[in-house]
Amino acid sequence: MSRQNQSEAEALFGNRFLTERAPATSFPQSGMRPTDAMRLVAEDLDLEGDPQRNLATFVTTWMEPEAQRIIAENLHRNFIDHAEYPISAEIEQRCVRMLADLFHAPGATTGCRTQGSSEAIMLGALSLKWKWKERQQAAGRPTDRPNLVFGGDVHVVWEKFCRYFDVEPRIVPLEENKYTIGPEDVEPHLDENTIGVAAVLGTTFTGHMDDIVGINQLLLDIRTRRDLDIPLHVDAASGGFVWPFLYPDSPWDFRLEQVRSINVSGHKYGLVYPGIGWLVFREESDLAQDLVFYENYLGKVDATFTLNFSTGASMVLAQYYNFVRLGRDGYTYVMEQMQQNAHALAANLRESGRFEVIGTDAEQLPLVAFRLSGEHTTYDESDIAWQLSAERGWMVPAYTLPPNAERVKIMRALVKETMSREQVERLTRDIADACTTLDQKGGAHQSEREQTKKGTGY
Repeated sequence: MSRQNQSEAEALFGNRFLTERAPATSFPQSGMRPTDAMRLVAEDLDLEGDPQRNLATFVTTWMEPEAQRIIAENLHRNFIDHAEYPISAEIEQRCVRMLADLFHAPGATTGCRTQGSSEAIMLGALSLKWKWKERQQAAGRPTDRPNLVFGGDVHVVWEKFCRYFDVEPRIVPLEENKYTIGPEDVEPHLDENTIGVAAVLGTTFTGHMDDIVGINQLLLDIRTRRDLDIPLHVDAASGGFVWPFLYPDSPWDFRLEQVRSINVSGHKYGLVYPGIGWLVFREESDLAQDLVFYENYLGKVDATFTLNFSTGASMVLAQYYNFVRLGRDGYTYVMEQMQQNAHALAANLRESGRFEVIGTDAEQLPLVAFRLSGEHTTYDESDIAWQLSAERGWMVPAYTLPPNAERVKIMRALVKETMSREQVERLTRDIADACTTLDQKGGAHQSEREQTKKGTGY
């Protein structure tokens, strides 16, 4: 077929099978019709993993059609333009006030939306540093050697903060069978240069919480005994939308006096697509005012406390949709359904006789952390993760725990809103089938292992 006839055929029938290579290394000279561009992108994405089988990620992979419509209809709205979009800005503050209420703030407070908990943690930790500088200067002490105390169970963003903003990280190592931290771990690391302590509500490793009550009491005692006012920040990226509904009587939030700030990810158990996170302070005075910028932008003076500037309003609006759509009763219902299915999966794995389930007798996120029981010389958890992915397409991560628990390798399955009881039973059977295959053929090849999901998910 001549080039002219080829072009005429494409104009009539479309480039149905995309016979040319996709643009990849240089900016294309000419464009293509919208249908062809859509097909090109869709063809690439067909090779992606299925988000519904991604049990590694904490991030929301499904929203109601009405919420998706709100998102689609507001993708063009730049959240930062408060003068032009004052309702979006008001809705952000509604969400902050609702979260402050959910987290038992004692009175008027402040906070902001972020791209996720990573930005929220950066901002919250920066405020810890600036407030520490204020205290040091008021006491006539130096401000050149700040440190921050946290456990090895934190997200990597805490180490990033310390490196990016010149703060000494004092990291409490974990131990085998001890995967969170408490006051006895924290106390040796505290001194007058400590800008704060970070505690985790729902770790990415096993889904448990640090002993926040105990750490809070330690900081109260130190305030009395040593005249050191060391604040506590709670990294509730995953747990902030779980504990209020599954464990409402468990204190971890602003009910504890030294908890001065909390971050939470709306795009995790807040049930919103990425990216949306939140930072909420106990009181307005807990936000260091030197970090707030006031600028005359598009005819209105705005106060900004962010690491980025332009960002879409869609996810803020989607978060508000969920708050008013579900309320406390709805979030409780959703979390309880996930927890029931997580308990069912844990029971199945335990009853198989192959696995030890970690920590189901404690308060925990709706997930199952598990590892092989007994001695297994021919294959381990990484081999199961690979075989499960190869046979059935499930993405279940296998990973070793942080120092000093590197000897412990576990697997972890997130049980989210879209995972039905039938899928729990199917996953159970698929894990058993993967183990049967490994019993017969031995462990995965090293090249296969290198493709296995090793991280703890985000």
